[in-house]
Amino acid sequence: MNTNEDFDENLHELNLSGPDGPNASLVAKKKKRKKKKKCSTSTSTSIDPLPFEGVETILGYEFSDPRLLEEALTHPSSNQCVNYDRLEFIGDAVINWLMSKKLFLDYPELGEDRLTPLRSANVSNEKFARISVEHELYPYLRFSNESFKEQIKVFKEEIYSYPLHCNSLIKTPKFLADIFESLIGAVFMDSKHNLDTVFMRLLEPLISPEELQIHPKTELQVFCQKKGLPFNFNEDYWEQHHIINVIVDSCVVGTGYGSNKEIAQNQAAKAALDNITLIYLNPVTEATAN
Repeated sequence: MNTNEDFDENLHELNLSGPDGPNASLVAKKKKRKKKKKCSTSTSTSIDPLPFEGVETILGYEFSDPRLLEEALTHPSSNQCVNYDRLEFIGDAVINWLMSKKLFLDYPELGEDRLTPLRSANVSNEKFARISVEHELYPYLRFSNESFKEQIKVFKEEIYSYPLHCNSLIKTPKFLADIFESLIGAVFMDSKHNLDTVFMRLLEPLISPEELQIHPKTELQVFCQKKGLPFNFNEDYWEQHHIINVIVDSCVVGTGYGSNKEIAQNQAAKAALDNITLIYLNPVTEATAN
């Protein structure tokens, strides 16, 4: 509740703070201080993060400005004055350029139509998240979102089941991919924009054109069209059981599960492909059919 003294003080300040008033600069500073974002003075995190120096060993790079390393490993949820958003932004651009250049030089026989999906697979969130887990970058992340611990646990279990890049068959925690991109951005800025310092070795092995998988739903559609087989995704059990079935020629040939509908559809499509290719590409089956 404002008192008369507060009112008088505000009125006095108003009268003296015009464009040419003696208090103009003082009032401007007060307003600026009021607008300044309040930041936490402590790092609130749902795990005990490891000392930042360990990251330098993993990256094979020593930072001139350690503050960039700290910024790169600070998630927005930690409520610090800085977080990795800006470094992730520049890191994303850097790694896309470096990957484009490498693939262009390594595969001179490939056109844009094949280079683009190849690059997408090699700079995907799944690829980067796998790097953060396999090279153990994630324990250095500062965050305050309690759900992250469970997401990390589930993702580690899923990549154990899918040791190779699996093209949208598992749900990828974006923050795990963000760590890698933000670290690339931090190294790029700390090295005064030296592209040679960016640690491409962590991306090895790269996905080759031979290893590049077509998206399971696209592959299923192409296969069924070639064979003249009608197919659809049945979602009757999704709301209650989180199950999606693939129906091909009136038969259930694949089932997918999960809390994410897109992931469940992809898993169902992959299961359907595994099953129907056994049926329709089996020489014995085809001979019998003929």
